[in-house]
Order: sequence, then C-alpha cells, then structure tokens
Amino acid sequence: MHCALKKGFINKMIKIGLTGGIGTGKSTVSDILKGEKFKIIDADIIAKEVLEKNPEILDMVRTQFGSGFFDWRGEFRRKEFGNHIFRFPKQRVKYEDIIMPYIKQSIEENIKVYDKKGEKIIIIDAPTLIENNLHIEMDYVILVYADNSVQIQRVMNRDKLTKVEAVSRINSQMSMEAKKEFANIIIDNNTDLIDTQKQVYDLIDFIKLIC
Repeated sequence: MHCALKKGFINKMIKIGLTGGIGTGKSTVSDILKGEKFKIIDADIIAKEVLEKNPEILDMVRTQFGSGFFDWRGEFRRKEFGNHIFRFPKQRVKYEDIIMPYIKQSIEENIKVYDKKGEKIIIIDAPTLIENNLHIEMDYVILVYADNSVQIQRVMNRDKLTKVEAVSRINSQMSMEAKKEFANIIIDNNTDLIDTQKQVYDLIDFIKLIC
C-alpha cells in the first residue's frame, strides 16, 4: 500500500487496530486488506510463533493447567486446549496472563521493524485488541461488527457447533456492543461479501486521505 504524505504532515507511521468477535468476519476484512498490499501484523499468527520460540510458555501451561493437554510425545494439544479455555472464561484469562506479555512484545518489535522500513501504515489484526488494551496505542480502531444472531449462525456453520456451544463461545468474549464504544470506524458485516467489500474499499479511500 502506497500513499503520498501531505505537505506539512509529520512523517509518523499510522497504526490501525483491526478487531471484531468470533463470527463477525474480521478475517474476511483482513484478507481484503492483505490483497490490497497493506502490511498486517496478525496477533493469531504471533500467538503461534511465540509458543514455538518460547518453550517456557508451555512449561507454565503444563504447570498451571496439567499434563492432560499434551500427548504422549509431549506435543501440545492446541485444539483441545482452545476448546477448554473457550468453555471456561477464567481459564482463558489465566492463559492470556501467561502468553499476552510475549504477544505484546512481539507486536511492538514488529511495529518497530515496519517503522524503520519507512512504512506509512500498519494494521494490527487482533481479536482481543481492546480487552488487552492494545487499542490505546492505536491511531484508529476498526471494529468488524455483526449482530449476535448472525454471529451464532456463522459459528454454528463454520465450527459445526450446537447453538448452546456457539453461544457459549461468543459469550466468553467482550460483547460487540461494548467494543463499539472503543471503535473509530465500524464495518457492518451482517449481510453479504459484496456489501462488506464496498465498506472496506471505502475504508481504503479514507486511509489514503489520512496518510
């Protein structure tokens, strides 16, 4: 993504936070932005990378959550563990207390790398951007929004879950209505892909104006 700096504009990289909730379609929006050559720091990818780079994280998981989430070879059973912490929010908070400092540090390091390269815009794609106070460091926060009923249906279809399971997962996260209070820009993803694409390209036009 290239944009011309306006005369008199301070040469400062603009940080945009992209967030949403399970089943709102944040990944769809992120994929469109990637296709338009925006530089994106993906917190979900970073979460996997820090587990590989920092074995002490899994040592802490084994100590605090037990060895039941590791197979006979000692490999971390990521899917089973993910299902567990979704069902028990307090357990998820405990896990985030372990891993979030590593994720935040990695995001900060990535931001510095892009800044040194002279990038004008960087997008931080993080599902818990607001919950973990990453939004404070952003110049703009984009929320990909969907009604609760739409979220439930999408999660049921995508993850082959019952309605009770889908509702449980959604309720384990901060509500969309609460997240709205922190957003500068809201992309309404209640309808179809064409409508979402139109909103994202309107967003891109706005980004070109501010950089």
